[in-house]
Amino acid sequence: IFMVLSLLSIVYGALRCNILAIRINYDDYDVRVKPAAYLCIFLWRSFEIATRVTVLVLFGSVLRIWVFLVVLMNFLGFCFYPWILFWLSKSPFPENIEKELSRVGTTIVLCLLTFLYAGINMFCWSAVHVELSDPDLISKSQNWYRMTVYYIVRLMENAFLLLMWYIYRTDFYLYVCAPMLVLQLLIGYCMGIFFMLVFYQFCHPCKKLFSSSISEAL
Repeated sequence: IFMVLSLLSIVYGALRCNILAIRINYDDYDVRVKPAAYLCIFLWRSFEIATRVTVLVLFGSVLRIWVFLVVLMNFLGFCFYPWILFWLSKSPFPENIEKELSRVGTTIVLCLLTFLYAGINMFCWSAVHVELSDPDLISKSQNWYRMTVYYIVRLMENAFLLLMWYIYRTDFYLYVCAPMLVLQLLIGYCMGIFFMLVFYQFCHPCKKLFSSSISEAL
């Protein structure tokens, strides 16, 4: 019961972050989110987060040391990604976050922001994307390419972790139909991607402002 309540609270938080990100990106427009959009976001985040957590738990139950390596690689990868883009852009160091902050304080704030960004992206696609070269520190453009790469790589990673769990599973899972469980988790993650596509194609409140639709981008 507590696990279900925790999952629902996390999914609700992800849903609110999605709506907040839309309002921030399109603050010049009157954004009205329809019930169908709320439903698509809820189903999208539910399948995505639940299957991701379950995959990590199953993998960690049989390869306890290796799961720390997987988590660490994911965290460091997403943590350094905004800094690499910032370095490649050759933009000046952000100075307008808070006037009272020194350069060291600004660096600490940016590090904490990227830590939060990395923690979110370990489990789901972040609604707001950090861009240190932007004065607002967030990217307001819809990057279909980056989203496509994220979900393809994440699906492949989940499949690989499930394969490792299937190979090294212990007698604890003797009465579990392992092939069916693997199939259900992969289908569950694909369902999350499906509802994400439905949201951006049909239910996004500002879909008319996109330079290209999700189907055209794909």
